[in-house]
Amino acid sequence: MTDFERLIDAAWPAPVVADVHGWRLRFADGVTKRANSVWPAAHPADADAAIRAAEEYYLRRDERPTFHIGPGARPAALDALLERRGYVKVDPTLVLTADLDAEVPPPDAEIADAPSQEWMDAWWSVDGRYDDGEPVARRILTGTPARYAAAGDGAAVGRAVPQGDWLGVYCMAVRPEARRRGLARTVLRALLADGRARGARRAYLCVTERNAAARALYAAAGFTVAARYHYRVRPPGTG
Repeated sequence: MTDFERLIDAAWPAPVVADVHGWRLRFADGVTKRANSVWPAAHPADADAAIRAAEEYYLRRDERPTFHIGPGARPAALDALLERRGYVKVDPTLVLTADLDAEVPPPDAEIADAPSQEWMDAWWSVDGRYDDGEPVARRILTGTPARYAAAGDGAAVGRAVPQGDWLGVYCMAVRPEARRRGLARTVLRALLADGRARGARRAYLCVTERNAAARALYAAAGFTVAARYHYRVRPPGTG
């Protein structure tokens, strides 16, 4: 089985990472759960002690302890352990995959090696849920080589991370006033074709289960469900 958790961690690198009891504790000043959560990739000798250490790590940084729970979470009973401690399950997410073809990118999609300010503005206008978080978000995005696509005069954007045979698709966003014009499809096709030309053979992306519109777009492009994950978040005042 493909280790999607490892691919996702590499494609969305947190600026600060600590190894605690074999778990990877990621911190990015609160910008995105992915970069501010525990990736429990190894089996700790004492799971309760590892959970307490992770909680202390995030609470010292004024962040709510959050765990990424995917197929590779260790120990296997971690999700149940966290539930018993009062952690809430949030953001059930699908990992979708598709084979790549040799389709030529549409001529009205621009692709660059770095996110322009216009690209950032478009993405942040849709996904910018974090106060004063854009500089940290830029550090995350540029923490690994990636390609940045834009269409519709910059109204639609997306990011793709080449990872050997795999291409990770992230940051798909369309400004509200530009939706229902096929721009997301244009950006996606451009990123997939560009990745194929650079040696990728398969693509993956993550989408929350509740995002019906995005799931329809990706299904039409040939993506199917390969894995699932969610987060466990400690409510305020718990513990």
